[in-house]
Amino acid sequence: MAAISLGPSLVRREALTRRIRLLVGATITYNVIEAIVAITAGSIASSTALIGFGLDSVIEVSSAAAVAWQFSAREHSVREAREKATLRIIAFSFFALAAYVGVDAIRALTGTGEAERSLPGIVIAALSLAVMPFLSAAQRKAGRELGSASAVADSKQTLLCTYLSAVLLLGLVLNAALGWHWADPIAGLVIAAMAVKEGRDAWLGRGCCAAPTAALLPSDEGETGACGCRAGCGRDT
Repeated sequence: MAAISLGPSLVRREALTRRIRLLVGATITYNVIEAIVAITAGSIASSTALIGFGLDSVIEVSSAAAVAWQFSAREHSVREAREKATLRIIAFSFFALAAYVGVDAIRALTGTGEAERSLPGIVIAALSLAVMPFLSAAQRKAGRELGSASAVADSKQTLLCTYLSAVLLLGLVLNAALGWHWADPIAGLVIAAMAVKEGRDAWLGRGCCAAPTAALLPSDEGETGACGCRAGCGRDT
């Protein structure tokens, strides 16, 4: 009879939980600072892209706070019970972000105002582009090993913030150097489409347990875990 892979041990599970708490805390702290800088700089420069980026940071905080709420429980069973609600919050965050970025991009394409140059905006976008990929990768790795769909979904929210940082940086640089106002809204529409997809995946609980250690116990065969998917669900990613 083939051996059945077990999930992480209790000690390992608690270590992963602590790691996710720390990563979520770091994400919240950074995004609060990012939101304040981006919204302030965007208001001064009349930049809808910068203001939108700042609002994305607010959404990122709400997503990370939802995961922090889930993992604040010490009992594993309680964290599992909170998984579905956490995923719903993250999914709504993605949809809200897609709606805002999409509308803002269309407004920019129709010529509603032109933003001034913003050096603080370029700096915060470049910094986010450097920081966010590491936070996202670390949380995604821990979330997959733990089998937590919400932690993985939140890491995707952080990764989307990386894409937005790249789009914002490109738009601000092109605006400052060449006066190309159309580059940012075009890329923004692509980001909006990505946000809709990630929101749908979060709603369905996809991509939670890519690691083979998340396989089910024999007594649980045929059942779904808290992440809403069966063993080997990492293939959905």
